[in-house]
Formats: sequence, structure tokens, C-alpha cells
Amino acid sequence: MSGVLKRLGFISSLIPEGAIALTSGDYRVTYNELLDKVKQRIKWLRNIKSQVVALHSGNTAEWVLIDLACQELGLVFIPLPAFFTANQIQGCLRRAGVDTLLSDQPVLPDFIDSQFSSTPYFEHLASINAIHVWRNAHARGADLPLATQKITFTSGSTGNPKGVCLSTEHQWRVAQSLADAIGIRYPKHLCLLPLSTLLENIAGVYTPLLCGGEVVIPSDHERGMLGSSGIDEQALLNCINRIKPHSLILVPQLLTLLVQACLKGWQSPETIKFIAVGGGKVSPQLIQQARQLGLPVYQGYGLSECGSVVALNTPAHDSVDSVGQILPHCEVAIENNQVVVTGSVHLGYMEDSLTWYPEKVHTGDVGRLQNGFLSIDGRKKNILITSFGRNISPEWIESVLMAKPLFSQCVVLGDAKPFLVALVSAPMSVDDDVIASWVETCNQTLPDYARVGDWLRTTDRELQPCITANGRPQREQIKSQFNERLNQLYQNNDGTSLQFG
Repeated sequence: MSGVLKRLGFISSLIPEGAIALTSGDYRVTYNELLDKVKQRIKWLRNIKSQVVALHSGNTAEWVLIDLACQELGLVFIPLPAFFTANQIQGCLRRAGVDTLLSDQPVLPDFIDSQFSSTPYFEHLASINAIHVWRNAHARGADLPLATQKITFTSGSTGNPKGVCLSTEHQWRVAQSLADAIGIRYPKHLCLLPLSTLLENIAGVYTPLLCGGEVVIPSDHERGMLGSSGIDEQALLNCINRIKPHSLILVPQLLTLLVQACLKGWQSPETIKFIAVGGGKVSPQLIQQARQLGLPVYQGYGLSECGSVVALNTPAHDSVDSVGQILPHCEVAIENNQVVVTGSVHLGYMEDSLTWYPEKVHTGDVGRLQNGFLSIDGRKKNILITSFGRNISPEWIESVLMAKPLFSQCVVLGDAKPFLVALVSAPMSVDDDVIASWVETCNQTLPDYARVGDWLRTTDRELQPCITANGRPQREQIKSQFNERLNQLYQNNDGTSLQFG
């Protein structure tokens, strides 16, 4: 046995007999059974001579078992995000040299057929616990840095997502750091985000396992996830009520949804001790309101290149105006207003040897350090410069507008324009007069150069394709998709238009 099985074996020796490690529907796996089931997958993967494994699946216990087996074998494991387009998935498979494709779909996915129609690329072999297997006899491994075990692809804000290479040791070091900081023994964690999201993978699976906890993995249907662009609010609330977890991980959109539900009378289970929120800037006012409503919310910060989490607020160390204290597995400095991380960084990007073995990661985030707490003002590349020469972080204005759980999404734009505009989506029960009043209220708290001059209402369905799985807006895509309607906001009184773009 190497690292992963030894680690799991040690944990199982310290916790009560029969303690549950994984739950997915009616399927339960104790810690003792977890070792045996991972060993079975190890034997199976070894027999089919896998080297580079890609998994395209919704959330299941099998997802976790395969992930752990790949780590024990030292195989390269590639979680394929469900929200990726067919072209993006094609590119990932080709560039990574995948020899084993695992899918929860019994039919060969259309994106494989369309890519490799001229050659018998994947040969179907077998299935294991509703995961179906195809092998590629002609795969050639990608150019990777040594010790690469997992390749997690960036959010897909471009057509060619970067493959971030991580070692097994790095992933578990981050998980241990989180376990120590949060300090919940035997937690019951409910996985709401896709397991292909590195944050849920590390903080939602490895961290609870290190604490002897139970990882609860409901299906997309059970937790109300409607594809990549919709949420069944009642199904989500029912899922939380039924499972009664100790911990959750949310993106800002899900936090807003839960706060709105509380304001409508929903009461969160008293079992919940810790809710982490990340993936985008959240206003202190919204976090404080969530806490007053019984949601113990703590904001964190991280990125894939640093193993997902760099800083986190906790009950023991909390500053609501920040994204938390720097976790002990890494170090952070501010260089030219930019957050720079050392001590816990990726191995480099797939197929880009010039990026391999970096000593530090320049995050591209504008931030500040004060009394050990990190504050993030926004993305350096997102800075808007108005036609009056004012530099404005759109995340700042967005967090002010989102301080009240009125909008499900909000994106501020206005580079090279005389004023800012906001693209917002809100429930149908919220009329335009309420939106206008709230925007004016927010403007009174902002300096004149940072106020929202006009706004455009849209719907979640329209906007969601431009939002990443972590809740971040893909701003260039939004500008392109809403270009004509945004231009109308800049229409002059004389009928001429200040073109947006």
C-alpha cells in the first residue's frame, strides 16, 4: 500500500466500528468497506492497463472510489466538468492522451463519435457499478510535469481551458490544512457542487474523510441541479432538510438562494455548523444577514493553481470583511497590489513545459493583507477604466448590489464608457420599480464615479451559459451576447450611440 490506502487505513483505525464514509442514495460504504472497494477498483484499473483516466459523470460514490483508486495507482486522473461543451471535452481528451474514458452514460457520448468518426478510437470494455468504460488503444500520453496525478481544467472561460497539473501530496496537504482550520470532528458533509469542481473534490471529500466524517453524495436530481443552467429550489431545500448535514460548500449564487429561502420562511437544519462560500466576491452585508438567519457562512478564497483553497474564515478566526486567514500550508504576499502565493502551488500546465515547477503563483487578483487576513478587491484583468480615467473593480460594485438577496446574478460593465451599467437577473416576483429603488440605494453608498448609471434586466436562463461552475461571470462572452441591448443603455439623447464592446 502507498499513501492513500495507508491514510484511509489509519483513519479507519481511529473511528468507531461501522462508521459510514460515503453515502449516495441507499448506497452506503463504511470505512472498512472503503478500503476493500478502493482495492477492487485498483485491481480493475491495473488489469485494463490504464495510464490516463478521464471521468465524465455526475456525482456518485463511484466517482470518489475511482478517484482514490487512481491516486493509489499513481494514474493521471482527469475529472471532466459536466458544463464543458462537446468541443471542450474533445480537446481535453485529445490533448491529455486519455486511454480510458469512464462515463455514467451507457452509450458512447456523441462528442466521441463526432471527434473520432474515422477511426475506432474507443473500444467498449465493461461497466462497474453503473460506470461504463471505453479504451483507446492508440492514445499517446500528454507532455506532463513529473508527479502529475490530477489534471483539473480551468473554468472554461476560453474555448481551450488550461489543464492544471496537481500532485497527490499537494491535494491532501490542502485537505489536511482545511481539516485543521475548520476543526469539526466526524462531520457529515453534503456535496452540493459537482465533484469535478476541485473545491468540492478536495474540501468536500478529502477533508471530511480526514476527520472521520461521512460524505453524502446525492444525485443531480436529488439536489435539484437541472443540467448546468438551472436549480430546482424546493428540491435543493428538501435535500438539505432530509440529510441534515454539518457542513456545506456554496458558490455565491447558492448562498443568495438560501438567504432568499430563509426570508420566505425556510429554516435551515440546526445541525449545520459550517458553510463555506467561495468562487466569487460576497458582500459582508450578505454574510452577516445569512448568519442572522441561522446560516453559519464563512467566506474563503483560492484557485486551482494553488490546490483550490488559500485562505478561509472560520468560527475561531473570522473577519467578515475579508476572505479569511491564510491557511498554514501556503504563504501569501502582495506584489504590486497582486496576490502572490508560494509554498503550495501546482506543478504547471499540461503541454506547457515553460510553466512547470513554479515557485510562486501570480494569481491575477488584486488584494490586501491586514492582521493576517486577506481581502480580495477583484480580478486585475477585470479592472474597468471609465472614459474619465477612473479605475474600478466591477466585483466591488457587484458585491454592493448583491448585498441584498434581490438578484440571482449581477454583472457590472462599462470599460471606456462614461458610466457603469449593470446586467441583473431577479425572480419574477421582483418588479422593475424594486430593482430601480435598490440600485439607487446602492448608488448613495458609492462614490459618484462608481455609481451604476443604468441597468438591464435579463433572466437566469439567458445569463447562465455565461457563468462558470464556480459562479464567475465570463465577461467577454456576456459583452458579446448582450452587445446590442447593452449599447442601447448608452444611447444619447440626440439618437447617437456610444457603442459597447
